[in-house]
Amino acid sequence: MDRETVRDLLCQLRDTIRDEREHAKALDLEAMAADVIRKEALIGMLNKVDRLHPDDEPYAREIQEENRRNAFLFRASLNWIQETMEFFGRKTVPVTYSQQGVSQNNAINGRLLSGRI
Repeated sequence: MDRETVRDLLCQLRDTIRDEREHAKALDLEAMAADVIRKEALIGMLNKVDRLHPDDEPYAREIQEENRRNAFLFRASLNWIQETMEFFGRKTVPVTYSQQGVSQNNAINGRLLSGRI
């Protein structure tokens, strides 16, 4: 594969990774799925390249950095979703008062998001 083709594929891959992040932030799942398919095709073509020309290495570093940014975004999003689900999954224990005016915790069966009323 000639050098210009490799450089063009690297630029397309970098742009696709950036687009994937923007589509993720916009919650555009259809566009994200299309980005993933395009990214896989580009990587498949680039797998045939044995050695990068030294002038193309900055493009590879940019791709690596953009990929790290996406990984950080997706990992942070997953952690936030897990923490939120854990918070809503905890049993709620309201504070009530006894006849003597002392606060006491009453246990409740079920979860906030149990699906039951």
